[in-house]
Amino acid sequence: MSIVSIITPVYNASRFLEETAGCVSAQTLQDWEWILVDDKSEDNSREIMERLAKKDNRIKIFFLEKNLGSGPARNKAIQEAQGKYIAFLDSDDFWSPDKLQKHVDFMVENNAVFSHTSYGFTNEQGEVIRETYHVSDVPVTYSMLLKKTEISCLTAMYDQERIGKYFMPDLRRKQDYALWLSILKDGHPSIPLDEELAMYRQVSGSATNNKFKLIIKHLKFLMEVEKLSFFKSLYYSFHWGINGLKNIISKGRYTL
Repeated sequence: MSIVSIITPVYNASRFLEETAGCVSAQTLQDWEWILVDDKSEDNSREIMERLAKKDNRIKIFFLEKNLGSGPARNKAIQEAQGKYIAFLDSDDFWSPDKLQKHVDFMVENNAVFSHTSYGFTNEQGEVIRETYHVSDVPVTYSMLLKKTEISCLTAMYDQERIGKYFMPDLRRKQDYALWLSILKDGHPSIPLDEELAMYRQVSGSATNNKFKLIIKHLKFLMEVEKLSFFKSLYYSFHWGINGLKNIISKGRYTL
């Protein structure tokens, strides 16, 4: 059994998949399995996945019969995962070579079952475009995450050996956010590691929507998925929006 299972959904990812594979193979911690689940891609992602799997038996590939979205694809990978730790890496993002080693060491040293790190931003060419997003200096709780989106998918890690497998709900958006909330709700705060160990690639077409619409969507999410009252949802959505605007004003980044 590998110490880390890396979870990657794949959909039309041929542009960046091999570069992402390079960052996985370059990890200083080599005791990993990489589980890729193709969400019925229409490009040659499948061929790339098959080629990668032939080169390295730590790479496990699966193919969904129809396009279901990144949540179900991640869930299939989580279901198949055998590692002690579950880590998430999307097919167009990448990690620093020592990400897994530093993150696992941090989890062990802090007796953590859930953790996240700081991260940077690049454009499609891999060039840095924004300042590092630094995580808070205190453990993130359920109520804190309702007010501020701090845990990014490519930085999250949880210990499935100690707390079991957590899956993403059947949503087209905010599946990862809902997963973090479910872990936090069960009393497992996320311990922050304030070191840039991952890079989020901002790809054309993935730009954030109208900010007001995002706040309204967040309000609906809290009411419909988290089952909070309207007034509680309004309270948390107000703070969530304010925190996002603070990031825009102070550091020129948008993290809603």
